[in-house]
Amino acid sequence: MASAQFLSLITIILLVTVVANEVENNAKYPIVVSTWPFLEAVRAAWRVVDGGFSALDAVVEGCSACEQLRCDGTVGPGGSPDENGETTLDALVMSGATMEIGAVAAMRYVKDAIKAARLVMDYTEHTLLVGEQASVFAISMGLPGPMNLSSEESLHKWIKWKENDCQPNFHRNVFPSNSCGPYHPKENIYSSDKSCSVVDLIDTTMQKISPINMYNHDTISMAVIDKMGHVAVGTSTNGATFKIPGRVGDGPIPGSSSYADDEVVESMRHGMEPKLAAEDAISRITRKFPSFVGAVFAVSKNGVHAGACHGWTFQYSVRFPGMDDVE
Repeated sequence: MASAQFLSLITIILLVTVVANEVENNAKYPIVVSTWPFLEAVRAAWRVVDGGFSALDAVVEGCSACEQLRCDGTVGPGGSPDENGETTLDALVMSGATMEIGAVAAMRYVKDAIKAARLVMDYTEHTLLVGEQASVFAISMGLPGPMNLSSEESLHKWIKWKENDCQPNFHRNVFPSNSCGPYHPKENIYSSDKSCSVVDLIDTTMQKISPINMYNHDTISMAVIDKMGHVAVGTSTNGATFKIPGRVGDGPIPGSSSYADDEVVESMRHGMEPKLAAEDAISRITRKFPSFVGAVFAVSKNGVHAGACHGWTFQYSVRFPGMDDVE
């Protein structure tokens, strides 16, 4: 079982809601909201949705822009190498109108993660495709590849990490713990020796400090409400830096990174305004995982938006009618 430290990853959850039969006040729509000051991503999504296209189209365009720009080095190719120095991608899209979801995880060799997730939604009966087979599917559906997703920057970061004996990393209760491996479970090291060993005296209940922080793990999460009042969300990330190969993060998991419903969800269903709903969601997590580092933003059916965070300072970006640009 993962420790509380490892469960409390840097997660951006979108609690987005709009009631489809209450769209008569079109002056409130469209709306684009995104994590962080990813202004170009919001502008790209705004151009699409303001032009009359769907919320889903806008989410894909916005997240795709962030992938191309390699936002903060945490989105798209060229960032966040895994233990082997390879960059792999996670992404998700969800329609609040149909509740359809498409996602890819640990995807290799294809740079367009959010577009691959959309292809899973549109052309399969599945929700999530992973690993190299996700890449095979995406290429077969027309996305460019295979290609190397690493960059000079990501490889330099990986080489420096290797020179530091691969510290920090995501292994725990392993031996040797202060090297690049190969790793073995601690309890098996002296399995043939029935005497008490130094390893036996180690307090195995001590949790290793998580290497995840705001500087090596994040994503873009975006929510869009279109002119018809329909909502869609998406996420795209290259995951945690120096992750164990094959790791699936929270980004491609619906309800973990993002969630959309054309009706109301959770606390806002019971009448909470977005600010209180976001604070309530954060407080539920921190009660169980006090070391949690993360944030939530929420958008109501009336276009009211708010956010809450714990363990860091969080920003999000927004544009709606009447604004000259993203704020």
